[in-house]
Amino acid sequence: MARPDFDEVIDRIGTRCSKWDDMQSHYGVDPQTGISMWVADMDFRPPAAVQRAVEATVDHGVYGYPGKNQPYLDAIRWWMSNRHGWEVQPDWILTAAGLVNGTALAVDVFTQPGDRVILMTPVYHAFARVIRANGREVAEFPLRQDGAGLYQMDWENWAGQLTGREKMLILCSPHNPGGRVWTAEELRQVADFCKAHDLILVSDEIHADLVMPDAPRHIVTALAAPDVADRLITLTAATKTFNIAGAHIGNAIIADPRLRAAYQARQMALGLSPGLFGQDMVAAAYSPEGAAWVDALVAYIDGNRRLFDEGVSAIPGLRSMPLEATYLAWVDFSGTGMTRDEFTARVQDQAAIAANHGTTFGSGGEDFLRFNLATPRARVAEAVARLQQAFKDLQ
Repeated sequence: MARPDFDEVIDRIGTRCSKWDDMQSHYGVDPQTGISMWVADMDFRPPAAVQRAVEATVDHGVYGYPGKNQPYLDAIRWWMSNRHGWEVQPDWILTAAGLVNGTALAVDVFTQPGDRVILMTPVYHAFARVIRANGREVAEFPLRQDGAGLYQMDWENWAGQLTGREKMLILCSPHNPGGRVWTAEELRQVADFCKAHDLILVSDEIHADLVMPDAPRHIVTALAAPDVADRLITLTAATKTFNIAGAHIGNAIIADPRLRAAYQARQMALGLSPGLFGQDMVAAAYSPEGAAWVDALVAYIDGNRRLFDEGVSAIPGLRSMPLEATYLAWVDFSGTGMTRDEFTARVQDQAAIAANHGTTFGSGGEDFLRFNLATPRARVAEAVARLQQAFKDLQ
């Protein structure tokens, strides 16, 4: 496999790309002069194997209804076994139209209007959106930070927040936006909590493949707590790993027959089924060639992380949370003494960088912005220089 060129700057403006074409309307940052670091997709091409698979389908030239795709199922099973040590049975795999859809379906199937769904905040903003859209209530359980600045679960304080209306807990593992890789012990605590309070556990593991080289290994929740299979839905996807989010494809892997039947019945009731191209892309990505590409990608992102963290830490009052996984830097501006509006204006108006506002991730995110580091290194270096210039009066 030829070494991927992650330094190549690919112009995505004008390609119906949300990350670049929508940054003006969301953040007031001109895509021609600004840097887009918000939407969590990468500015890199996927592995060549993915492109070849798409081209082969196009070359065939007939785009009829796809039937059962055994290579797709086999590829998912191979990847989970070889990369995560998880032996998945073929009938456990249900295909969703992306993991936001997969999460929304779980909320729809396993809770009722008025029920509370627990989120460990701050956390991926789409969770709260689909919970509320389903007529359920978001129960925010704020994470705490330890001495090293890493997020920790706060069981002592959380116990007092239960009302008896909680029916589900959605876990983000690894955590977005904090980048934590949860330990086996922490996952065990989550499982025990769900058992004790009769909660369905949805484990979103979309970032499982994007763990930094020196970080702890990601552990699949199903392996850390096999005794909660009767209440566990594991959500996985190749889309984040290989930058194919536009395929809108992911998986709900459900070992328990009762849970799986309920989930599948709702999919059938809504007429949901996977498209042709997404399955072909996943089958090509989950391969030895794709694995080598991911290893190169993670090493590159780790270099971007080091560059970004060093530059941000040189600005008094700014602190980037130690990143164990994902390509998303979570930066705390509280040390500047500025209001949220003040530091956000400096980033958007002076540095011309579009970054996610921390408030969208729920309680605990008020003093933060999230920066996407999955972009060519020269662009990361430019972003650092712009931030240092925007906050130069603090230095």
